[in-house]
Amino acid sequence: MDLAGAIALVTGANGGLGQHYVEALRSRGVAKIYAGARNLKALEPLVTDHPDVVVPIALDITNEQSVNEAAANCQDVTLLINNAGVGFNEGLIAASDLAHARMEMEVNYFGTLMMCRAFAPVLKQNGGGAIVNMGSMVGRVNLPFNGSYGASKAATLSLTQGVRAELAAQGTQVIAVLPATINIGMGKAYPEPKVSPEEVVSDALDAVVQGIEDVYPGEQAKQMAAQLLTDPKGLEKALATMLPGSF
Repeated sequence: MDLAGAIALVTGANGGLGQHYVEALRSRGVAKIYAGARNLKALEPLVTDHPDVVVPIALDITNEQSVNEAAANCQDVTLLINNAGVGFNEGLIAASDLAHARMEMEVNYFGTLMMCRAFAPVLKQNGGGAIVNMGSMVGRVNLPFNGSYGASKAATLSLTQGVRAELAAQGTQVIAVLPATINIGMGKAYPEPKVSPEEVVSDALDAVVQGIEDVYPGEQAKQMAAQLLTDPKGLEKALATMLPGSF
């Protein structure tokens, strides 16, 4: 897919990684960027910096009405970037209750699924386009001190594969972006090594251009992906030492 002249929508555009997506899309010649966030005020800096291309939209991906309104109002979208997500660094058993685990699933899985469902017909009418789903390596192998987040990202990876199959006939690329630790947000508290947000975004957009379905930004993610092919149980056991309260 050629990004020059594309019309993109980025969810969670007010967050750290979302802002990097907007910057990178603009630098690659995207014609219009719908920047989605629950709070429009949080988008003001992006609009101020890029008034020529950024269009702010109020969007709560956990609210079906909000998602459907976005799809109705953004009928020219050719690239959907499902970036919005939450994580609380909690274990599965160690967490005091299920409130955060439910929220992670509601945002990371159901929110992403609702966006895919709402924008699939929009992408079809515009020639196919592409969907980028922000996943994580912990969706492939669980990290216990952030166990419920990993479970939600495993669900996100599975839905990405299913959506990819269902939308292949309409020519829509569906891409899973699977970094390990990103040096941003909650990742700042994690031990090294980390991948920069700029590299994550660059690799994700390169995947759109090159038609790569699963992309592993950063050396840490690439090494983990390789080990999952050669010694998956060894990797699982190594990560199993990182229990809740470790960091």
